Amino acid sequence: MTELLFRSNAYLRECEARVVGVNDRGGILLDRTIFYAAGGGQPGDAGSLEIDGLGDVAIATTVFGDSKAEIVHVPAAPLAALPAIGTPVRCRLDWDRRYGHMRVHTALHLLSAVLAYPVTGGQIGADQGRLDFDIPDAGIDKDEVAEKVNAMIAGGHAVRESWITDEELLAQPDLVKTMSVKPPMGTGRVRLIEIVDCDLQPCGGTHVASTDEIGTIAIPKIEKKGSKNRRVRLALA
Repeated sequence: MTELLFRSNAYLRECEARVVGVNDRGGILLDRTIFYAAGGGQPGDAGSLEIDGLGDVAIATTVFGDSKAEIVHVPAAPLAALPAIGTPVRCRLDWDRRYGHMRVHTALHLLSAVLAYPVTGGQIGADQGRLDFDIPDAGIDKDEVAEKVNAMIAGGHAVRESWITDEELLAQPDLVKTMSVKPPMGTGRVRLIEIVDCDLQPCGGTHVASTDEIGTIAIPKIEKKGSKNRRVRLALA
């Protein structure tokens, strides 16, 4: 099982680790990591691994392995040699990219609080993202939505995590906003992300510690993607 250091501190940029395996596609498994594995609309982290004896290895993305218990660091190019089990590694994030994901992800949670409709899909980037909503009638003013989200951001609301059991989540289905993406269940407990006085929902992603870190956002476009589906795009200013 990979120890997920970003769970306790999403602001870690480097860490020491050791190789515990290499899969049949050349992906590197470590005993601990600061790299977030792709999931819930948030891309996997990129960066580099300084591997003893091999030098710096560029990491293109990070994904889950055969189970949610292992994280695979995917090299940008095939390795000239495979690291041995136990080899020391220094992990380094592409921090600007990760921090962009954190800011956009938290902003999208605020967007889902402003538009209180079921979420049918979403995607997170380093400077923009989107949510798709099940909205029967359009009539959404993008400038008004942006104004409401920016007011929440400016409030400097704390962002914090808590945990409930799978059974507790099943007993509170109103916490789940997403229709297409299931909450991260299966380990016996579920992580909740609370934006104090604004929003509370299950989420496995990385977030900023306070909404004022997001900065000003814009809603550049609202698209009709079906009779009831509206795609709302959000961009960092």
